[in-house]
Amino acid sequence: MSHTICAIPGDGIGREVIPAAVAVLQAAVPDLRVEWADSGFETLERTGEALPARTLQLVEGTAATLFGAVSSPLQPTPGYESAILALRRRLDLYACVRPVRGFAPASHADLIVVRENTEDLYGGGEESDGQRAVARRVITRAASQRVAHLAFGLARRLGRRRVTIVHKATVLPKTCGLFREAVLEVARDFPEIAVDEMLVDSAALRLATQPASFDVILTTNLFGDILSDLATMHAGGLGLAPSANLGDRAAVFEPVHGSAPDIAGQGIANPLGAILAGAMLLDHIGEHAAAAAVRAAVTATVTGPTRTPDLGGAATTGEVTQAISYQLMADG
Repeated sequence: MSHTICAIPGDGIGREVIPAAVAVLQAAVPDLRVEWADSGFETLERTGEALPARTLQLVEGTAATLFGAVSSPLQPTPGYESAILALRRRLDLYACVRPVRGFAPASHADLIVVRENTEDLYGGGEESDGQRAVARRVITRAASQRVAHLAFGLARRLGRRRVTIVHKATVLPKTCGLFREAVLEVARDFPEIAVDEMLVDSAALRLATQPASFDVILTTNLFGDILSDLATMHAGGLGLAPSANLGDRAAVFEPVHGSAPDIAGQGIANPLGAILAGAMLLDHIGEHAAAAAVRAAVTATVTGPTRTPDLGGAATTGEVTQAISYQLMADG
């Protein structure tokens, strides 16, 4: 079955790692069709829009989207909203899924962080008069329950045995308390999956020191953002971290790293996070064998001599991409 996906390079190194990832995906699935689209701060500067209507239509109309990275100015810029945040909001991509698996033999990390993706402190609503600033935190039962259904459903489908609810209900009893209560209600529908809970500070320490003690972590937007970045230390850093933004209408897959303007254009960006995000995309569209082959090729490459500088090597983006493509052909 032929599939059409959307590819959005975005800004900075996104323009290097997304073409690399697409090349690998097409090596794994030769009849995969790709529609290219623009988005990001550079697109705003060039066209006056950070998220053009055509891009939004392609994201909605294709099987899935591979997104690179976006740059965001440090100061408010009229007319600009982060393109990935805009996609999450407009398409209601309510769950962020970030798997973490260690590639080194000594690493025992094999966990998934599922993060509610639409509300919490990331929902907007900051106010400041220059002397006092206030941020509004919104947690709803409906959003908490739907991300819980997705997390427990994912655990069931992948054969995961436990979901850990991470919160801070001791200090935030209204907001975190509501999240905790809503998730526990959903957990009753999945009796075969064990449930435990942990305060976010304890979870951070445990995640840093004992990652193998986690299976699936389910948490709120801000906590999930921080914990999933922390967890990447067990996978080799942000350069090896993929993620998925999932909703009922669309799915957008992206590397966790940013646009890295300090190395953009030098040809040394690590494409593995984008390639692993591409493997998640392949699983999403039903190309499971190809997804497994891509992951195996990444593992063979990252444990070999062809590595980018962030992983202690001297290889270029293109050389790493070529090594993975060769591995796919050898295994095929």
